Amino acid sequence: MNVINFEYNRKIINNKNSAFKQQKLPAWQPMLTVDTVLPFFILLGLLFIPIGSVLLVTSQKVQEIERNYTSCESRSHPNLNCDQVIKYNRNEPCICDFKFELRENFRKNVYFYYGLTNYFQNHRRYVKSRDDDQLHGDLSKAPSSDCLPFDRAIDPRTNKTMPIVPCGAIANSLFSDKFRLFYIEKNQSVEVKLSDEGISWPTDRYIKFRNPEDPDLWARFTRPPLWKEHMVNMKDRMRNEHFIVWMRTAALPNFKKLWASVNHSDIFLDGLPKGAYRLEITYAYSVTQFKGTKRFIISNTSWMGGKNAFLGISYIVTGVLCLLLAAFFFALNKKYKKSDSELIQLTIKTPYLPQK
Repeated sequence: MNVINFEYNRKIINNKNSAFKQQKLPAWQPMLTVDTVLPFFILLGLLFIPIGSVLLVTSQKVQEIERNYTSCESRSHPNLNCDQVIKYNRNEPCICDFKFELRENFRKNVYFYYGLTNYFQNHRRYVKSRDDDQLHGDLSKAPSSDCLPFDRAIDPRTNKTMPIVPCGAIANSLFSDKFRLFYIEKNQSVEVKLSDEGISWPTDRYIKFRNPEDPDLWARFTRPPLWKEHMVNMKDRMRNEHFIVWMRTAALPNFKKLWASVNHSDIFLDGLPKGAYRLEITYAYSVTQFKGTKRFIISNTSWMGGKNAFLGISYIVTGVLCLLLAAFFFALNKKYKKSDSELIQLTIKTPYLPQK
């Protein structure tokens, strides 16, 4: 009996110490010394600074003009700005004109953006408030519970409570300002044609957003409370590119989104010529209640995208820090380095003192 127990216990011990459980694998642990660390920091510094310089110079070559139009003065109410007008009567259309000047010719391709500040599209409940099945064209079931409280509303056509499409806080807060750009030449206004085709990501436009196969399903739903028209009356409906761009939420509270691209034809074939311009704004989106601002941006791009100096500056700063650290470690090593004979005689009680 004892022999059996001994054999059984030995098997358990052997199993616990098996190669599979202990994972006795060969390993390599680098030893960080001055001879290995210093070249690494120097190499990073010499690599990052030129890359950052190229990125910064490229970013500076991008032409951009940005203007705040939050307090744009109403065309029909000269003593009021449009934000005050729509605050007292949200359904009253407010049109304002914003004049500005380009001091240089803008090379093509030129893009038109709108920007918002103090707008937290990255809030967890806001980001979650959508129904991806609806956006994918499936209107056969009730809106998702994630859309609450923007899942149902009173339909102005029937005065009955109906499900909303598209539901959710993101869709309900859709940016609704509209823009028309005019070039003033010899006291005459020439409209700059703006196109909204191709402003959204192809994966969003062709995969994530689709219209329902049965067009009769639209009648079972009402519009979001802040919308002025039903989605069935919008261009391309669920594939409306302004809507798709808005549904891709921003990561930071101050952001800009692409609204249109300039159609380069006629006198705008090579871009936007310098001179006076007038932007006609159909002002419908209020931002002052959350202390936000609105702006428009006209810009072209480079091979690295739009105007953004952050990436180039970060590369240069990182490269400079690497070189400074290399210099610091080199000086530290020269001051405290011990000879080979001293290293052989080191013990646990040896004081670490600098060389005289």
